[in-house]
Amino acid sequence: MDSTIGSIDLVVIGLYFFIIIVLGLCVARQTQSSEDLFLGGRTLTWGMIGFSLFASNISSSTIIGLTGAAYSSGIVQSVYEWISGIPLIIAAFVFVPLYLNAKITTIPEFLGQRYDRRSQVFFSIVTILTSILVETAGGLYAGAIVLKTFFPNIVIWQTTLVLAFFAGIYTAFGGLKAVVYTDTLQALVLILGSSILTYTLFEKMDFSIEAILAAAPDGHFSIYRPLGDGTLPWPGLFLGVPLLGFWYWSTNQYIVQRVLGAKNLKHARWGVLLGGFLKLIPLFIMVIPGAMAISLYQGIENPDMVYPTIVVDALPTGLVGLVLAGLISAIMSSVDSTLNSSSTLVVIDFIQPNNPKLTTKQILNYGRITTFVLMVIAAVWAPMIENFGGIWVYLQQMYTIFVPPIVVLFLVGVFYPRGNGHGAFITLCFGTLFGIALFILQNLGWWTVHFTITAGIVVGVSSLLFIIFSQSAPPPSNEIIERLTFKKELINQDNDTKWYQNYQYWALLLFLSIITLFFALK
Repeated sequence: MDSTIGSIDLVVIGLYFFIIIVLGLCVARQTQSSEDLFLGGRTLTWGMIGFSLFASNISSSTIIGLTGAAYSSGIVQSVYEWISGIPLIIAAFVFVPLYLNAKITTIPEFLGQRYDRRSQVFFSIVTILTSILVETAGGLYAGAIVLKTFFPNIVIWQTTLVLAFFAGIYTAFGGLKAVVYTDTLQALVLILGSSILTYTLFEKMDFSIEAILAAAPDGHFSIYRPLGDGTLPWPGLFLGVPLLGFWYWSTNQYIVQRVLGAKNLKHARWGVLLGGFLKLIPLFIMVIPGAMAISLYQGIENPDMVYPTIVVDALPTGLVGLVLAGLISAIMSSVDSTLNSSSTLVVIDFIQPNNPKLTTKQILNYGRITTFVLMVIAAVWAPMIENFGGIWVYLQQMYTIFVPPIVVLFLVGVFYPRGNGHGAFITLCFGTLFGIALFILQNLGWWTVHFTITAGIVVGVSSLLFIIFSQSAPPPSNEIIERLTFKKELINQDNDTKWYQNYQYWALLLFLSIITLFFALK
């Protein structure tokens, strides 16, 4: 692959960096309180929420990984993207009104109100550690590796430091609003660049669907794989993927935080559903191009080189810079989101409860200092990931240990009013230990079940633990049950009677779109 980047491309990338920093710092001038820093002053509208949800989720490793996986094993892993609409629909109907009614700043706060302080602290610590050491550092490292394919002379640790610094500057001073504003721009750049790349590949194939399908191996464009498939067996498609998606899209602080900052419930719901529709896009502008590339660029042994090869070969000078700007957008939008959410968790869940007399200015300063500290930790840790090799892949699968008990506390807990703090804490402890046991057995070769199926099994066991042990302690107060569990009234709360503003119609359209893909990609 000829990795030479033209001067026009460098100008485009430099201009992108300049616009992002100026936009972030302009927003920073409006950040005067802790609510501004952590929740954007609760003024976020649906468009910004939706585009920010999309941008925060799409990292450079997502783009490279989806394209490479589609090239080597087909489009099956695209399911993780477009099935996101299901948990987002559930969130719009149930969890968004519960969260906004509770007036929380962090998602662990919801567990603190629903159960007790123990569950809040457990979930908050797990989220902070995974956000900084896995999401932020992993995003920085993957981004640096990707950029190195285009710029061979760059040094990994210097690149991670520069990326972390740029994202950290506007995040620390501008807070969530700066993150959302820059994410919106980054999402547009990412979609535009990827769309141009997709169009170019279709053009090379003479816009012939038949030619694309004929050139691909059997099953390349199917999402249904046999039970023994190592990529995604069909039971995991229906069992583990939706459950992991629910955790990510409905309970993950760095995703849900922009929903908590919504102007009102209507904008929160519209924004969540817009995010669901946007998550359909990667199938067409990231996954299918990778699947098509097998007929245009045969013999690429390393799947991670598929995307760089396509970009450099298919695009003219200038457009390469635009696509690279989109790639950098993916890095920055993931990093700024995790930094902002992690600093929010540290301040709101730990510093403020231990110092209840802190002034608004002090909380603001703590938030900014925490962001910089976490930025440095992530930047320093990121280059070390290279030394872990295969272990780093295992760390990604560790989500199947921590996620299932947390899913149960939310998904079962809001529909099971009898659930209490005792049952929640036992579930977190023993559900996590059960997940760890299966993880160890898997690495010893004694448990060969795919991790998506394992996640479903651990959720089932954790649900039983939660129900059984909740029965052995007094039920929650009526006030907790009334405020923090599901009631049918939540579905129609603040819903608009105009059909085009009624979120339920849009949720139905999104659901039908997802079901259509299940049938179309068989």
